[in-house]
Amino acid sequence: MSDPINRRDWLLAEIRRTGGVWTVRRVEAVMHASPWPTSKRNTARKDLRALAARGALTAKDAPDTGRRSYTPKILNLRSAA
Repeated sequence: MSDPINRRDWLLAEIRRTGGVWTVRRVEAVMHASPWPTSKRNTARKDLRALAARGALTAKDAPDTGRRSYTPKILNLRSAA
């Protein structure tokens, strides 16, 4: 039996699977269909921030609105050898 996945790992897998720009609003919408459908805006904000701190996402602030969005970092799967 596999280990249960936690919310942030599930979200990161979803972000990597679909790609693109992620905002709190987009995370909120995706979480409605997740195993954690009661997650709200503050949880989405904290999860995005934590994933960026972990190095999995890149944060970008829009200069005109100041709103923050996130994109998945590209995995480098090349071998050093």
